[in-house]
Amino acid sequence: MSTGVLLRVLPPGLYAGRAHVLVERSLLVNRRLWLTVVSGFCEPLFYLFAVGIGIGTLVGNVAGPAGPVSFVQFLAPALLAASAMNGAVYDATFNVFFKFKYAKLYDAMLATPLGPVDVAVGEIAWALLRGGLYAAGFLTVMLGMGLISSAWAVLALPVALLVAFSFAAAGMACTTYMRSWQDFDLIQLVLLPMFLFSTTFFPLTVYPGAVRVVVRCLPLYHAIELMRNLCAGVVGLGLLGHVAYFVVMAGVGVVVSTRRLGVLLLR
Repeated sequence: MSTGVLLRVLPPGLYAGRAHVLVERSLLVNRRLWLTVVSGFCEPLFYLFAVGIGIGTLVGNVAGPAGPVSFVQFLAPALLAASAMNGAVYDATFNVFFKFKYAKLYDAMLATPLGPVDVAVGEIAWALLRGGLYAAGFLTVMLGMGLISSAWAVLALPVALLVAFSFAAAGMACTTYMRSWQDFDLIQLVLLPMFLFSTTFFPLTVYPGAVRVVVRCLPLYHAIELMRNLCAGVVGLGLLGHVAYFVVMAGVGVVVSTRRLGVLLLR
């Protein structure tokens, strides 16, 4: 949707078409904190070397989308998806909560022509860029290690951006309901099991039938399926279902974030 259409559809005061200002501010602030930003890329990289290469030598081949692959080839696309998720979620939750509850940054922004929609879109866009940065770095490592076997993997980066955008939108929507730092334990309670059980380390076939249904509902599972199929060159119409999942997830997250910020900041 273009800026002009948004300006005509949304009520005055909610959107000024200046969401990019928040992205510029985040770039300026994090210019001196680049080590903190880059450090989020290290966790999946450590998993790749420790589990994929270390333990992977004891595991042998695992069933992949195009046939048996080494464990490190099976694991790497999953960690690529996790990189996009982590980079987006942590920025859209902890950082946004601090700015909202303690720094009162958004209250100051609303004294300018910016509106709640600008705040939501701008913060989600920055979280998207951070998640995309992690994914691009991890994809480069995969390429250097020879873990990519198809030219279709070039689409993994735009898919990672979609995944990051969806998780950022959902994360920010959840943050608007947080009351204190203790509530963020719930975020970890969701992220860690999802990381462990979304076929990151095991094929879906190892789970019982009822558990498979639950796993298929997890967003990270859909991200991993997209990454594995693209890296293996297995591309078909079935992947559109995974893409649609994230389009819906992103849309719901943006709508909820915008409405909640409108209620909390304009009351």
